[in-house]
Amino acid sequence: MGAALVLNATYEPLCVVPLRRAVVLVLAEKAVVVEASSDVMRSERLSVAVPTVVRLARFVRVPYRREVPLTRRAVLERDAHSCAYCGLRADTIDHVRPRSRGGQHQWTNVVAACARCNHRKGDRLLAEIGWHLRVPPIAPPPTVAVVMGWTTREPSWTQYLGLAENAGGGPGELVAPAV
Repeated sequence: MGAALVLNATYEPLCVVPLRRAVVLVLAEKAVVVEASSDVMRSERLSVAVPTVVRLARFVRVPYRREVPLTRRAVLERDAHSCAYCGLRADTIDHVRPRSRGGQHQWTNVVAACARCNHRKGDRLLAEIGWHLRVPPIAPPPTVAVVMGWTTREPSWTQYLGLAENAGGGPGELVAPAV
């Protein structure tokens, strides 16, 4: 079974829910379908287009602003499992400015790296070995926290989350939200 992105009445991403819950929200008139797939769910008396994005009918106040926790998994997702140095599949993370040289453990200093590049770089600075980053590391927008942990993501979600597929540097590159 799939999942659907739930937007606030102001089109701000709130969460991802199982498809069944999204359909219940729509049938209870608590949400409206913003985008739907070509599939249809049928019951004995009703046919409903399968929603991929729903918007709540009433505004829900969110008492805090989410921040994406800095974890290995989150860094790999941000960089689309692509090495920041060579572009191959990344399976480790690397501090651009090594912690042994005063680098901080923060979003703007951590990148995904393949094991080979991570080992070759060691605790040296990029300038010392003549390397450069393909894409500078940035902190992901709080909307990314909404989809953390969901392995399958609908392409229609990208415009609401601020993620661009193939918009310049590579898949999963972060850009300013379009909302």
